[in-house]
Amino acid sequence: MDTLAATIKTVSDYIALYGEIWILIGLGIFYTIITRGVQFRYFKRMWNLVFSSRGDAEGGISSFQAFTISLAARVGVGNVFGVAVALMLGGPGAIFWMWIVALFGMATSFMESTLAQIFKVKAQDGSYRGGPAYYMWKGLGKRWFGGIFALIAIVTCGFVITSLQSNAIAGTVLDAVAPAPENTAKTTYILAAILFVMAAPVILGGVKMVARVTEILAPIMALVYLLIAVFIVGINIVKVPYLLEWIVTSAFSGASAFGGVAGGIMAAIINGVQRGLFSNEAGQGTAPNAAATATVSHPVKQGLIQSLGVFIDTIIVCTATALIILSAPAGSLNGDTVNPVNMTSLAVAAQLGDWARYPMMVIIVVLAFSSIIAAYVYSDVNMSFVTKSKAASWVVRIVCTASVVIGAVIELPLIWATVDIAMAIMTITNLIAVTLLWKWVVGALNDYAEQEDDGLAPENIFFKGKNNPYLPADVPTGVWD
Repeated sequence: MDTLAATIKTVSDYIALYGEIWILIGLGIFYTIITRGVQFRYFKRMWNLVFSSRGDAEGGISSFQAFTISLAARVGVGNVFGVAVALMLGGPGAIFWMWIVALFGMATSFMESTLAQIFKVKAQDGSYRGGPAYYMWKGLGKRWFGGIFALIAIVTCGFVITSLQSNAIAGTVLDAVAPAPENTAKTTYILAAILFVMAAPVILGGVKMVARVTEILAPIMALVYLLIAVFIVGINIVKVPYLLEWIVTSAFSGASAFGGVAGGIMAAIINGVQRGLFSNEAGQGTAPNAAATATVSHPVKQGLIQSLGVFIDTIIVCTATALIILSAPAGSLNGDTVNPVNMTSLAVAAQLGDWARYPMMVIIVVLAFSSIIAAYVYSDVNMSFVTKSKAASWVVRIVCTASVVIGAVIELPLIWATVDIAMAIMTITNLIAVTLLWKWVVGALNDYAEQEDDGLAPENIFFKGKNNPYLPADVPTGVWD
């Protein structure tokens, strides 16, 4: 199994080094230029939209709920284990490259989420469906292209990512309760059964049930985690300037941390990009599936809100995790038992006391669990693209639930290696479509900007899908008529 994981890891690094890195950063710069720095110009507006978007859904899924679904997927294992992996394999400099991916990724997220809104369609239950598969179909006129992406997304989200989150929960709990070696396997199976009982009612309840759950879970747990991070950063405030300088200088020197195996500058870049993508999902094509479900008056609104999610995930939460780990007392994270599963919890415990490992366990479990149910949404949306069969929707729910059980007993290195390749394929496929459709996003942004310049409040800004002079053509879905 270790040999297989190492082989897959070599392949994923090759894809990242010779394709994914240049595509993500290069296109992120391109999107920033054509939108005239939308992530910077509208940064304040993003926050205003988030806090005023809970009541505009007209009985559907609100913009805020759609945001929390994607936030639930973003703020999870990637922010805790992913940062630890990046530090162990890429050194502190990997965090710098996570920042770069995120800052340009905000523009990428704006592009893909706005497209998801423009080309969304109405589902049988009255809710909306959309995402890369749909804008490949309705925007590019290539349903076969959308079908390929949808199948990739179903497997990646419904099994690979879901299994990873479940594995993270099992690993975290095992590390906290520390069962005797002879009882580890038994405890793992008990955890798998508990996870099944937790996940089944939510996943089998469908998309609207997920929206209601994530609206509560994701923001609360992210806030609690941030409060812990802020407290730890506060008691280490004199170290923060040095730690930030360490992150920046290591990005160009390849320095390691805590006895890690950082292999120079390229290791920092590769691990920063891979972990950054897994954490914030910008360009991956998953968040647009959630963005499309929102009921909003203009596509740009949801594009801006989803762009903010990238900032919150990486610049705030991932940086907080990195500072927690890097500020840990010397020698506290050098043992043979230290690994990505327990590194953040050990760093917190080293600074607050052993008691802190248990609240950390609860936080990580809830964050990972919310990511599991968000990944189900992505799979369900893409399955509805492939077929409208209710039976197929139930297959997705059952497979996602089963993957929660399977993931709890699979070895972590194999899952990490597999998820990197799966996400790289999804990302490259999605960004081909986003780039071909860039004029639609720029047109929608110009339409929104003109109405805002006319003095209209956000709630009074509406989008016209037909006879809109800013768009390349009429929107073919009928939703915006």
